[in-house]
Amino acid sequence: MLQVIYKRTLLLVLVLAVSFVNVNGQKRKSYEFYKDFPVYADKLLADLKYPLAWGNCNETDFGKWKDTARKKVFECMMTPPTAAKSYDIKILSEEHRDGYVARKIEFNLSDYYRVKAYLLIPDGKGPFPAINLLHDHGAHLFIGKEKMIMPFDEDSAVIADARQWCDKLYGGQFFGDYLAKNGYVVFSTDAPLWGERGRAEGVDRKKYDIIAGNMMMYGRNLCAFMTYDDIASTDFLASLNVVDSDRIGCIGFSMGAYRAWMLAALSEKIAACASVCWMVTTDVQMTWKYGRKENGGFANCIPSLRQYLDYPHIASIACPKPMFFINGLNDKLFPVPGVKKAYAIMHDVWDSQKAGDRLVTELRDITHSCGIEEQKSVLDFMNKFLK
Repeated sequence: MLQVIYKRTLLLVLVLAVSFVNVNGQKRKSYEFYKDFPVYADKLLADLKYPLAWGNCNETDFGKWKDTARKKVFECMMTPPTAAKSYDIKILSEEHRDGYVARKIEFNLSDYYRVKAYLLIPDGKGPFPAINLLHDHGAHLFIGKEKMIMPFDEDSAVIADARQWCDKLYGGQFFGDYLAKNGYVVFSTDAPLWGERGRAEGVDRKKYDIIAGNMMMYGRNLCAFMTYDDIASTDFLASLNVVDSDRIGCIGFSMGAYRAWMLAALSEKIAACASVCWMVTTDVQMTWKYGRKENGGFANCIPSLRQYLDYPHIASIACPKPMFFINGLNDKLFPVPGVKKAYAIMHDVWDSQKAGDRLVTELRDITHSCGIEEQKSVLDFMNKFLK
């Protein structure tokens, strides 16, 4: 009798489990979202008029427009982290390399957190031109700064992972080390949730969006914190006696490229910028026509900003600074029509300020990558304007 009751109970539990499970793929006849977009996406895009873009607003003084546009970007970025009272720099380790010294340091990036970073200093007498080198996303959060600068004094898993990532996307050459060999002080640190700023429980890409949502509940924006940190780290770089504070550039690939042109637009300490494989217009990015969408996981999602400015409009706040953009003809993340449209918008702005020769935009026969040739082109560009 007990055996019969047990079997019936077990059967009932299994039936209930099947009945209440949230099965992926369950469909209703009526729906409002298709391929991760609202079905009214075209109407939303039609409503984006970008009233603060240069040429769209009533302001005809370019300097005043820049101030207004920049203030709006900061307003949409919400409250920043409180500034550090002092950097309190500590050198954790040091390694002599071919023509430069590599240091791993730790310092206060804000009043909330200390971060670790790599700092490469060329041999010889400074001060030197410097680069804030901004790492990519890649849906790979285990390493950050180690994607850009060859790590040392690290766990073997970190070193092996960095080497593999470098081979995959950077042609086997650590971009930061390449720049240091050519006479630049190079700085790179982790963005929030990457590398040594990750989760205690370990990497879980699915937690990124949850954490970004939790940050919003504090009235803060995780993506904006990344940009605020990039501005603060540039301030830190400018404070070093080995750095010529009038010759600081920023460089990035993929998410790092987004970070680079954002930083150039928002920090007066940046004198030149190079951005590899991150530029597009929202009307091309956010439609199912091209089979793409925003996959950054809140890496570049700033509340309400798109009501005022599109990506190339924000980058144009950097005008007339020297800016270099490379995108790939075979880059599936950024459809070529959107790239061309963004380039045209920026060229109109630089041309309007008689600075057209200081904006270089290229579409190359590459995938989403930053190989040896791209790194050389970026170095040549930086040498032209920072040396």
